[in-house]
Amino acid sequence: MTEEQIGMLVQFFKAMADENRLKILGVLATRETNVEELSALLGIKAPTVSHHLQKLKDNGLVQMRADGNTHWYSLQGERLAAMNREFMNTQQLASFVEHSAEEAWEQKVIRDFFNGDQLKEIPASRRKRLVILQWLANRFDYGIHYPESQVNAIIKRHHADCATLRRELVGNRLMQREGGQYWRIIASESGEQENAT
Repeated sequence: MTEEQIGMLVQFFKAMADENRLKILGVLATRETNVEELSALLGIKAPTVSHHLQKLKDNGLVQMRADGNTHWYSLQGERLAAMNREFMNTQQLASFVEHSAEEAWEQKVIRDFFNGDQLKEIPASRRKRLVILQWLANRFDYGIHYPESQVNAIIKRHHADCATLRRELVGNRLMQREGGQYWRIIASESGEQENAT
């Protein structure tokens, strides 16, 4: 789940986290109505009803149409259903934790295996090694071709075994090698790797 999606979901829950707004949605689920009728039905002052309706409207849950001086409000059922389909499933909810947990785990690996910028040892675990390799790959800029001697020099700033780490960067498709030149690889949106030239 992207940061934008998380922000949208938080705003949605904030809009729904009010008893009066839920009651308003309940009324609108049965019929179109106006501020005065909602005020009478729910025993809430008209300006308060208008405030709640605006919050719901801002989140796309309510739509308004003008008829002369009267504003009629109705539930955006499709929006509610879309939010339910898109976000209210176990996979999407789990992605909140998965993303944060994965980042926390990667940071722990970096703390465990580095002393400052010095790699203490190359992890035996493939998963941990990939975290370290990604960290090393980030020391190289996209769009720049590096001769092998420069790649070795950059890696040696962090660990003495530049040959192993250089091969691992290429083998794990974080860098490309051709004719003694190395460069970063960009992951395309489709998940395939593309050359950054």
